[in-house]
Amino acid sequence: MTIPLIIDTDPGVDDALALAVAVASPEVDLLGVTTVFGNVGLDKTTRNALRLMTLLGRDDVPVAVGAERPLVHPQPHVSRAHGADGLSGFADTLPEATVEPDPRDAVTLLKDLLEASEEPVTIVPIGPLTNIALLLAAHPRLKDRIARLVVMGGGIRGGNITAAAEFNLWCDPEAARRVLVEERVPTTLVTMDLTKRCAVSAEWLQRVGESSEIGARLVGLTPDYLATYRQFLGWDGMAVHDAVAVAEAVRPGILTTQRFPVEVECAFGPGRGGLLVDERLETPKEDGVDIAVDTDLDVLRGFLFERLSAFGVRQ
Repeated sequence: MTIPLIIDTDPGVDDALALAVAVASPEVDLLGVTTVFGNVGLDKTTRNALRLMTLLGRDDVPVAVGAERPLVHPQPHVSRAHGADGLSGFADTLPEATVEPDPRDAVTLLKDLLEASEEPVTIVPIGPLTNIALLLAAHPRLKDRIARLVVMGGGIRGGNITAAAEFNLWCDPEAARRVLVEERVPTTLVTMDLTKRCAVSAEWLQRVGESSEIGARLVGLTPDYLATYRQFLGWDGMAVHDAVAVAEAVRPGILTTQRFPVEVECAFGPGRGGLLVDERLETPKEDGVDIAVDTDLDVLRGFLFERLSAFGVRQ
């Protein structure tokens, strides 16, 4: 059965790989892409999304512009992992976008696509959760049109922006709390605890780059990000956080999940944006979210390689 899919994104190097995995997956009917502030400002995330969809041969997929700031409190932008343009300084190596952004804003496009789809839609938010929080606040009746959210965000054992907070949740804690705690939408949460374990080697990336011209262009976006992750990981590789979330959306069950109640810290202080997971055995689990806790790393990396190398033989 085809999976109707929408990706909400802030490209971002790993977002670029995530979009490519979705485009290369025959199981997916990619209905739309929505952009949000995050790894870089909204103008750059939107430009990057449009150029990436042109590179991937899917400029027929509508790309709509979303939130340029958090719901409530401004958040200082501190991410440097993706370079100044979001793509390691190589955004201009991508082809110019062949289409303009959709005239609808992100929330309106999400609403229209949910209403038009014959089947409930999987939404994969791989940036700050602002657009999704706005959608659920403005159109609560559409929750039943969402098959599930597959969210990349949070860290059970700590963060990457602060000791407590992972970047996507830290960018807009109030939006994250609304989506993950208040709205009761079926959700699979893919945290950085697992995505860091799924990191790929520089040699793996080289093989993707050798597989096709598109593969080479995608890998050409990684130098700054790869350099940052050499420091984070202590070996020559990088995390592909967002691509792991898309893999779960495309192939449900490739990640092993457990259900836990969660909270998001919205107070000001060192814990702001932190994910609080109640792992106590006696805690009721009905209102929790399904957190990805494990995977067969060889299978997961093999799946990602298969999709990222599926764009034809390099000329």
